[in-house]
Amino acid sequence: MRKIILFSILLFIPFTFATSETYVLDLEKSIEIAKEKSYNMLNLVQDFKIAENNLKSATSNLKTHISLNFIAPDYKKSVEDFSTDTSITYYSSQRLNYGGNVVINQPLPTDGNIYIKSGISNTDYYSISKRTPSLYTTLGFEQPLTALYGYNEVKSDLKIAKLNYESSKKGLKREELNIVYLVSNSFYSLLSSQKKTEIARLDLERQTEANDISQNKYKSGLIKEVDALQMEVDLAEAQNNYELSLINQSSDLNEFKQLIGINLNDSVSLSTEFNYDIVIVDPEKAVQLALENRLEIREQEIAIEQSKMNVKKQKSVGMVQSSLNLSLGKYGTSTQSINTTLQSSIDNSYTDFINRDPDYSIGFTVSVPILDFGENRAKVQSAEARLEKNVLEKDQIQRNIEREVRNLVADLNSSLKRLQLLEKSVVIAEKSFDITRQRYADGDIDSQSLALERNRLNTAYTSHLSAYIKYQLLLADIMRKTFYDFRKNELLK
Repeated sequence: MRKIILFSILLFIPFTFATSETYVLDLEKSIEIAKEKSYNMLNLVQDFKIAENNLKSATSNLKTHISLNFIAPDYKKSVEDFSTDTSITYYSSQRLNYGGNVVINQPLPTDGNIYIKSGISNTDYYSISKRTPSLYTTLGFEQPLTALYGYNEVKSDLKIAKLNYESSKKGLKREELNIVYLVSNSFYSLLSSQKKTEIARLDLERQTEANDISQNKYKSGLIKEVDALQMEVDLAEAQNNYELSLINQSSDLNEFKQLIGINLNDSVSLSTEFNYDIVIVDPEKAVQLALENRLEIREQEIAIEQSKMNVKKQKSVGMVQSSLNLSLGKYGTSTQSINTTLQSSIDNSYTDFINRDPDYSIGFTVSVPILDFGENRAKVQSAEARLEKNVLEKDQIQRNIEREVRNLVADLNSSLKRLQLLEKSVVIAEKSFDITRQRYADGDIDSQSLALERNRLNTAYTSHLSAYIKYQLLLADIMRKTFYDFRKNELLK
């Protein structure tokens, strides 16, 4: 026994020299910590933020954009040439340009835009001692007419951003449910290790007691030496099993800490009772909930919608392309000596701006595809084939989900029955072992009969533990597969 105590102390010595926190955890607290600290959740939260900001960006794309631009300044010195019919003259040129403008742009849901551009600039030509200030204001409208009857890029980008946001939001919820399952799995695995350690300790105590009885009987000449030696072997085996269970418990404990996101030197104590809720799940309801809530189906529906948009986009490439451009503006400029003050030069340009007639332009362009040897038609057919493939994949996913959920519900209901049966088996095995131990003490049976009954008791304990853990994990699994908590009878949102 002293070897066991020493081994246990050495096993946990590394955790006593580091600064650590102490956690008393049940399953619910473990899940809460994992949602806040686990790597998987932290990583998925960042993915969700990316999709959320992409949606904000796509939405803001339809709002007014204002930009202020400056040239402050742009200086250039170079050698330029002046050509005539008979000669070329080279001269040094020095030029200083500065100014700025304001551009107000309003995108339209029709994929067009309305803009106002207004600015002022000045260029000083030092080589000819001239100054040329200018002012301008332009109101314009641009509209690709193809977007009205073909493919609208703005609306499509906004729709794709909304779909991606929805997918990320559902993905975050799915990962939360996955975390619930993974933490439940690790929690019950650690709980199982602790319980098996307890079973091994109790078995060691029982075997120690049996060995003491055996040695007393041997000394009194009531049993043979071989029976006493066999009892010593059984005691050594029980001691070894207990030591191995301590090692397994330590390993499971470290895995559990890493999963929920706490330090390996933190101390963890599990607080739980082996109680459970009796939950009977209707397979038809479970299948319906899974088909309504499973992200895989919605992801495939999103893929179908995106494929439809790709088909429409590719078809628009083969359509008549057209666009309309309108603009109305005024421009004023003047040329003075470089010695003229900047204010005076701008005043002259402003006078020209007021007196000059407005400028305007109207543009209507049309591009008609005539012959591409079936290139675009092939691309359209390829896009349509991908669309059909996504539709087939959705049907297959629905069938897989229905089969998976039905099997899971059947396994859950069967597991509940097995758990209830094994509870009774444990009670019977405990009573049977107590009777057998007393019979061995009275000399009615030999050590082999006692060992056999002890193994039956250990088997009953471990079988009940496995059935309990399996039942709890199946409940967690069906919750993540249907987005529904059958314990509380509520939909997870």
